[in-house]
Amino acid sequence: MDYKMPHRCPVCSHEMKISKLSCTYCSTRIEGEFSSCKFCRLAAEQLIFVEAFIRCRGNIKEVEKELGISYPTVRSRLDSVIEALGYGTDKEKEFIQEGTDPTEESLRRQEILAALNRGEISVQEATQQMKKPTSKNVEE
Repeated sequence: MDYKMPHRCPVCSHEMKISKLSCTYCSTRIEGEFSSCKFCRLAAEQLIFVEAFIRCRGNIKEVEKELGISYPTVRSRLDSVIEALGYGTDKEKEFIQEGTDPTEESLRRQEILAALNRGEISVQEATQQMKKPTSKNVEE
């Protein structure tokens, strides 16, 4: 079975590094500290979106139809992918000034939106959670 490599630690949620590579043909093994590509770090939902976006050649109307989502949702998901790939936004600059990790904040917000999308929380609850400071800021 082929498992997808986790990119976040299940204990502390920080980034994980690749430490061992092996050849499937000759069993050669190499150990060290290797980084994965930016696209490999995207969440499964983000990868699905990127694949659809590329299939549709960046045509937002086509992405809307293929994924069955609205224009604002397409834009939001595109912004989320752009941020996850490390291409900053004005919001990211704000997080840095506040001493918040923009990647962790982005993941937190994505989790809130995913819960909203699954119907686990209401729009009002999602709005309140988005306004709350991160747990890191609360502890300080």
